[in-house]
Amino acid sequence: MPSSLLQDSFFPDYLIPGILLFCVFGILPVITASGLILRWEWDAAQRFNIFKEKHWSWTFSLYSGFELIIWIMVQVYILDSVSFIHLVYAMLGLMIQSATMLPSVQAKYTMQ
Repeated sequence: MPSSLLQDSFFPDYLIPGILLFCVFGILPVITASGLILRWEWDAAQRFNIFKEKHWSWTFSLYSGFELIIWIMVQVYILDSVSFIHLVYAMLGLMIQSATMLPSVQAKYTMQ
């Protein structure tokens, strides 16, 4: 991607957005997925869990959907244009949130 796309943005190059993308959409989802599968306890993540009756990984799954939607909205704002791929990723964020909010999924990750 040409650096000219970042002309009106907060970033001089793609380093900071790349690091953010790697952490927020690379590392964090892997940790969340392992928490969903293994249900391991993580006190640091539990502090950010606003739904205390749910496992932290369920809440972080919900956060992932919000993160994706917010990232796409900011990207559209900075680029001042919308393309088909923005719509696809916004829909993916909504699908993540919808799947997380299914009653059967909520029941599975409710703490007992």
